[in-house]
This record gives sequence, C-alpha cells and structure tokens, in this order.
Amino acid sequence: MAGRPGPREDAARSFAPCAVVPVYNHGRTAGATANALAAHGLPVFLVDDGSNAETRDALDRLVEGRDDLRLIRLPENGGKGSALTAGFLAAHEAGYSHVLQIDADGQHDTDDVPRFLETGRASPAAMVCGRPVYDDSVPRSRLYGRYVTHAFVWLETLSFDIDDSMCGYRLYPLDETRAEIARKPLPARMDFDTEIAVRLFWRGVPVRNLATRVIYPEDGLSHFRMWRDNLRIAAMHTRLVLGMLPRAPRLILRKFDRRNSRCAV
Repeated sequence: MAGRPGPREDAARSFAPCAVVPVYNHGRTAGATANALAAHGLPVFLVDDGSNAETRDALDRLVEGRDDLRLIRLPENGGKGSALTAGFLAAHEAGYSHVLQIDADGQHDTDDVPRFLETGRASPAAMVCGRPVYDDSVPRSRLYGRYVTHAFVWLETLSFDIDDSMCGYRLYPLDETRAEIARKPLPARMDFDTEIAVRLFWRGVPVRNLATRVIYPEDGLSHFRMWRDNLRIAAMHTRLVLGMLPRAPRLILRKFDRRNSRCAV
C-alpha cells in the first residue's frame, strides 16, 4: 500500500518527557497540579490562557525561582486547544520528546503519572490516552454524552483503538504531534482533544489506553458551555466523518497489512 511511513514502534530515541498544563482562571488548583507533576520529575509548562488577575498573580508566585516550571502567558483567552498548541510548540522547541497533557482543575489523578511515563517509555511512538474511571461525582449528562462522541470516533477511525477521545489526560509523541499541527491547525477550544486523537490515529500513531481515576470536585471550575461547545463538537464530527471517507479504504486495509499498519492515511 502506498503511503507516507508512520512512526515506528521500535524507534530508538531518547525519552525526554515534560508536562503541559493549560490554565484559565484555575488560580486555586494549578499550583497543586504543577507541584505534583514536578514531584514526579517532570518539567512543567504552564500556559496561562488569558486568566484573571488573581490567577496571573498566583502563577507568578508559583514559578518564581523555579527551574522546573515555565510560564507561557497568552495575551487573551483563545481556548484550551490554543493553549495546548502553544505549550506543545514550546516543548518541542525546547527539545522534549513527549508531552503529558493534564488539566489544571485537579480532576486528574497525578499518582498515575508514573504509569503514563512507563507506558510511553515502553512504546515511545504511541499516544497514551487516559480512559476515565469515574466516581459518583461525575454529572450523568456529561457521562452519557461521552458515548455519542465515542461512537463517532469509532466511525471516524474505523477502529475501536481509542477508548476515550475526550479525556484531557494523555501522553503525546511530540514529533508526530508537531508535524500534524504544522500540516493543519487544530481546533482552539474543547473539540481539540478529540480531533487531535483522531488525526494522530490517521497519521499512523499507535494508541495505548490507560485506565485512570477522574473526579469532578464539588467546587471545581468548568469552562464547558453546553450549547456552544456541543455545536462545536457536532461540527468537528462532521469534519472528521467527511475526512474519514476518502481514508476508509486505507484504514480498512492497514488492519490486515502488518507491514503498513502504522502508515499514515
């Protein structure tokens, strides 16, 4: 099958991970998240996505005198996708090989950081996707709504490889991620997580899924807007389904062709 070679599972390269944390008015929780990541030996890029004065001050105090924390400040709020893109590009420029993406609001279990890193070290070409394990704090509407996106992603990839495309706890191989960003800009807001997962799968990036505990703190700050973001997600799935159609023959063929199973489509 013709096609640009995808990343190799046995790629011999150094494993030099860092973390990227998008921050938008998470002044009360971003510090604990960053410190927990740093405790696991990860350099941390905090991307301030046009936060309020309280959060800006908290971030300035947090990074003062710290070599393990770097603050990237965006002039205005552009959305989660914009913040992550800025962080990924900065991490790539700094020479890191992988990025661990994690939310700033405390919903992700930082005790699982070593498991993400171990999986990434064992499969450096792979994208390691968190598969949420929820407790009773999860809103039922959010939980059931995820299954709609799951079904669309399985259609868009013609595969069940991605267990959950909406979880913001994920380890990316930076070279392939940077190349995909350069090929076509990614969504700026909440549709980022799903679209980048599908597009990296199309590129031939292998997927590893890792079960991880996710909570919704009672006083947690959510920037999800039901109507606005659901419309964005609907538009994204329309784009991705249309993008799948010309790729369908190769997506199907690479299931049966081990030599080209990681070829981009």
